[in-house]
Amino acid sequence: MKIIVPMAGRGSRLRPHTLTVPKPLIPIAGKPIVHRLVEDIAGVINQKIEEIAFIIHKDFGKKVEEDLIAIAEKLGSKGTICYQNEALGTAHAILCAKESMSGPIVVAYADTLFRADFTLDTSADSVIWVKQVEDPSAFGVVQLNENNQIVDFVEKPKHFVSDLAIIGIYYFKSGETLHAELQYLLDNKVVKGGEYQLTDALENMKVKGMKFVPGKVDEWMDCGNKNVTVETNARLLGFLHNDGENLVDRNIKNENSTVIQPCYIGENVILINATVGPNVSLGNGCHVINSTIKNSLVQNNSHIKNANLDNAMIGSHASFDGNFTSISIGDYSVLE
Repeated sequence: MKIIVPMAGRGSRLRPHTLTVPKPLIPIAGKPIVHRLVEDIAGVINQKIEEIAFIIHKDFGKKVEEDLIAIAEKLGSKGTICYQNEALGTAHAILCAKESMSGPIVVAYADTLFRADFTLDTSADSVIWVKQVEDPSAFGVVQLNENNQIVDFVEKPKHFVSDLAIIGIYYFKSGETLHAELQYLLDNKVVKGGEYQLTDALENMKVKGMKFVPGKVDEWMDCGNKNVTVETNARLLGFLHNDGENLVDRNIKNENSTVIQPCYIGENVILINATVGPNVSLGNGCHVINSTIKNSLVQNNSHIKNANLDNAMIGSHASFDGNFTSISIGDYSVLE
């Protein structure tokens, strides 16, 4: 089994945090989003992951590439870096990893996390991960027949046709077949809005009689902008805490401070006269002094004092001293 992760987008809705690091590498509860994503996929498919192909922009740099290769290696997989340097759509992005498209593959977009407990139907030509939602008009949805097979894909339906939203994770029994269908779109310039779309390839595959089935997830967590990323961090902390994971480093320096679970607290953190939690992630090397922080996400080596933070997101190597509450400041920022 191989995993293909398109992640060449700039993540503009999550700026300033994505000005210095791609969105999929922003830590949530102590691990980069893309790391948690591929771990969760590996848990669902319950098979050896032979290769993980990351599709990035060439300008992301060598450090990003090294970090991605390390994520693959932690799962015992080969890491491959592919490049998409033009925003030409989802089908074009996946095809940038054409050298890795052989045998069974999973395609997963790296701006979402999920929780699921289902067995992958490897007899199907394709499995599309879906989540039941209250307002399907904002999503692409699938329609099912009486045999629980997908018979139609509808983008942002104006009238109710289904409440099963596509979350952006797909299994294909044959990477070669998907490759051929995507290449057909490019060769014949099948575009919508100037872009080549995966949904057009899926429709062609369905017309040819291929079997599509849903993989229903229990939780779907977005990381699109600051507010939903902070919310996702809180939800994930709750799940991990209930699973019995210890997310607080035992060697933190704690002086007259309180940690309210669930929290993630990394290595070499110093807490002085602080209350941290619930629903807070503090990265390695952070200092929190005379402050209260809840429902917030702070990356590595940042210093916070005299603060009362709620629904805040702070990057790495930042310094914050003040009375603002719901803030969003990027790496190396200083507010004192």
